[in-house]
Amino acid sequence: MTNTADIASWMSGLTRWRESQRRINVMALHDIASDMFSENASIHMCYPFGDQRGASAWINSSYHALVTAIPDAERRDTIVINGQDQQGNSWVGCCGYYCGTFIAPFLDIPPTGQFVHMRYHEFYRITPNGIEEVHVIWDIVEVMKQANAWPMSPSLGREGLVPAPATLDGIKPINSEQSGDDNLEIVIRMLNNLGQHPSQGGPDVMRLPEAWHEDLTWYGPSGIGTCRGLSGFRQWHQIPFLNAMPDRGLDNEDITLHFFAQDNYVAVTGWPNMRQTLSGDGWLGIAPTNQKITLCSLDFWRIEDKKIKENWVLIDLLDIYAQLGVDVFARLKAFNTSRPTGSVALPKERL
Repeated sequence: MTNTADIASWMSGLTRWRESQRRINVMALHDIASDMFSENASIHMCYPFGDQRGASAWINSSYHALVTAIPDAERRDTIVINGQDQQGNSWVGCCGYYCGTFIAPFLDIPPTGQFVHMRYHEFYRITPNGIEEVHVIWDIVEVMKQANAWPMSPSLGREGLVPAPATLDGIKPINSEQSGDDNLEIVIRMLNNLGQHPSQGGPDVMRLPEAWHEDLTWYGPSGIGTCRGLSGFRQWHQIPFLNAMPDRGLDNEDITLHFFAQDNYVAVTGWPNMRQTLSGDGWLGIAPTNQKITLCSLDFWRIEDKKIKENWVLIDLLDIYAQLGVDVFARLKAFNTSRPTGSVALPKERL
């Protein structure tokens, strides 16, 4: 097969990987991964899991912890797109959430015995040799919130289960001929305009109405929350973010962004893909430290009538706290000292 055909075959195989997680079985994941991932695939996983080498290590740490806490865990994809970045790399991006019954501790988060959901954004770089690189953020903060165990500041935006695209067209066919180049240009131009504020002028230089639909929805990570409309986006996310880190986008040394698009969807990944200085107050309740931090932000945009209507964003917030020397998990333990820490025995059915 040609390189292109090889990559298409691996992309099709990724469908099997995804669909096998409708009821997660760790041994089955190992079997599938052995056929799909290169032996030394580079796995970049969110905090506290961290970077790992090879799919086997990733499964043993992350997925084993997940199914131990949520034995009936199932995967529900809401967006799956593929394309090539500017460097010619082939990527598949997935957005969705795991859900199930939370009956045992997950990373010391106390179980609830009830339905729980955890959003994920995943990016797979595929070569003729298989899957070589993976970027993954699980919204672990979302689980803490549902367990009433989040020990840090409350969200400014709205918390809750983040919905699928309003158009329900987020899962695209492999190697579709539906080009997304025009929509990619919309997103790139929007981001370039965002980068002009505050270093080059007031909010007007961002030209937000040109790129964003007036009824946009911005789905941020748990800890920031969901915002509606330009005013909501500005009030609950952008203003606090830029007040805290006004040098956003000015330090791009060793930062690589991987953009790709398919039809009406655009995505970006990078590990990390931002570096900026926490020099001001107002974001996540964190005091200014004048410390440089890196951010991993894995994003999806849906374009409608040449404007951004929906934007799904996951940022590894726990990693940011760790860079600042804040041990969220130690605080979580202290915050929940008086709560039971073992497994939950579900009530027996009464028919």
